[in-house]
Amino acid sequence: MNKKLKLEIETARREHKERGLEGILEQERGGKILEDIVYGANDGIITTFAVIAGVAGGGLTRSVVLILGFANLLADGISMGMSNYLGKQSRLQYEKAARKREEWEVDHIPEEERKEVEAIYAGRGFHGKTLKDIVDQITSDKKRWVEEMMLWEFGVHPHSDDSPVKSGWTTFIAFAIAGLLPLLPYLFPIPSGYYFPVSIISTIASLFGVGAARSIVTNVVWWRSGLQMLGVGTLAASAAYGVGVLLKTVIGA
Repeated sequence: MNKKLKLEIETARREHKERGLEGILEQERGGKILEDIVYGANDGIITTFAVIAGVAGGGLTRSVVLILGFANLLADGISMGMSNYLGKQSRLQYEKAARKREEWEVDHIPEEERKEVEAIYAGRGFHGKTLKDIVDQITSDKKRWVEEMMLWEFGVHPHSDDSPVKSGWTTFIAFAIAGLLPLLPYLFPIPSGYYFPVSIISTIASLFGVGAARSIVTNVVWWRSGLQMLGVGTLAASAAYGVGVLLKTVIGA
């Protein structure tokens, strides 16, 4: 065993001992919050800068940028937050209905449900007396039995704590704050020719930063994650700028 692997194993063991189950679950909840933040911030930066790029491509004024930019921040931010809220609320409602169905089946057709538990663990490689003992242990307690079925049939962790309201607000706030960054140069009295270039620099830094933060959730190398996000933003902004230039040419403004 090489020194690097040995160190990684020792570190992992120490973290498991220090954190325990509650610490692991807390990390999982933190990951979900970060996911909502990155989700909102990413869209906030890209959509706001796309508006700015479209306006700049069309040769429109600073006041138009501010009007459209802030209108986008409010409207799209609310839309993003509500979409995230409704999506997670719908999922929780589905899980609640599924749990009721599993509870009913455990009460009324326990043999069929027991066979499902047996099939699940047989599929995981257990057999003989070991399999029978596992099934007996799980099916001896209704709550544990239902939670096991929810986990394996629907992927619902028994200790999950996913608030649709918190997710909605987190997404909206992240969208609004991050989406403001490309607009910041237009809020200050600088020479008009510098507004768009400074906004580009601000947007590049913001996109790369948010993309790098994604690595905490995705486990992708931070600089690669940052470049991926930057690539998506560049594509969206280029399209918006091109449309602005095209419309300006066609309309002849």
